[in-house]
Amino acid sequence: MLYSLIRPALFLLDPERAHGLAIAALKLLPLGKPAPDGGPLAIRVAGLSFPNPLGMAAGFDKNAEVPDALLGVGFGFAEVGSITPLPQAGNPKPRMFRLVEDRGVINRLGFNNEGADAALRRLTRRTGQSQGKPGIVGINIGANKDSADRIADYVAMTKVMAPLASYLAVNISSPNTPGLRALQDEAALTGLLDAVLAARGPSQVPVFLKVAPDLTPADIDAISRIAIDKGLAALIVSNTTISRPPLRSRYAGESGGLSGAPLRELAQQRLRDFRKASGGAIPLVGVGGIASAEDAWARIRAGASLVQIYSAMAFDGPDIARRIVGGLERLMKRDGFASIAEAVGSE
Repeated sequence: MLYSLIRPALFLLDPERAHGLAIAALKLLPLGKPAPDGGPLAIRVAGLSFPNPLGMAAGFDKNAEVPDALLGVGFGFAEVGSITPLPQAGNPKPRMFRLVEDRGVINRLGFNNEGADAALRRLTRRTGQSQGKPGIVGINIGANKDSADRIADYVAMTKVMAPLASYLAVNISSPNTPGLRALQDEAALTGLLDAVLAARGPSQVPVFLKVAPDLTPADIDAISRIAIDKGLAALIVSNTTISRPPLRSRYAGESGGLSGAPLRELAQQRLRDFRKASGGAIPLVGVGGIASAEDAWARIRAGASLVQIYSAMAFDGPDIARRIVGGLERLMKRDGFASIAEAVGSE
């Protein structure tokens, strides 16, 4: 109710400025307790025990400033980043656009972040307090735009972040860093994953791979096969899309990645495609256009073990996490499932 009152004022601001205020507000909130382990929505994925399957996607907390605040408002896990080895400003502004009529967002941010050292300081403080704070925090890693060797960037990030991460998410699917999506090609992807997996050292932290929705059937088959062969812990399906369904907003023609409600149908279909291509042999994380318990439940029934949101929080406020989690529990009981794991892929 409070967010519905302040949202009109927030929507008068540039989206990036409003996002900065959201991060600042989360820093000021009394720190809530993470969801307890072993609840009715608990699920085990990649050797990790998630108290519920709802996570905050990468992009919201780019600099690892508020992961514990996100856990405290009801998320079962938080993914910070994307973080690159060196700080970078990203693409020229304006670069983020609200599509209010479509409940969507277009961004061409370009991996803007404070770099590995700044995130490392924050995450080290987090894990160093009282034998580490509870909760699952994934770290999404990327490469600098002007890097001469992007695989070397991912290797460097893996070495630095692996000891601090519940899992690492290798992001090769942002449309806003020129040439990055080429790493989804079969030969390039094989070389990248070999290097990242070798760089983990003794931590053996689970490695997730985040893929784009704009893939051909041959791409989907190849990525699924490589992910299974390399023993990846999960695939995150999917990032923003460069495609454009019919849109009503005046910002519809802006370049960049489209997220939010207009991505829902495509992201749902890509999840089904990866479920079919992998035969259920690798866990999937469903992302894109999820804004309600019903959306999350449909993604789980289609094959997602975990789901993530981001854009919906801008439209509905931080209480969306508890609403979705509560709704998932009701839907699970309504449909006669004893656990989330039992419902995965059951459509």
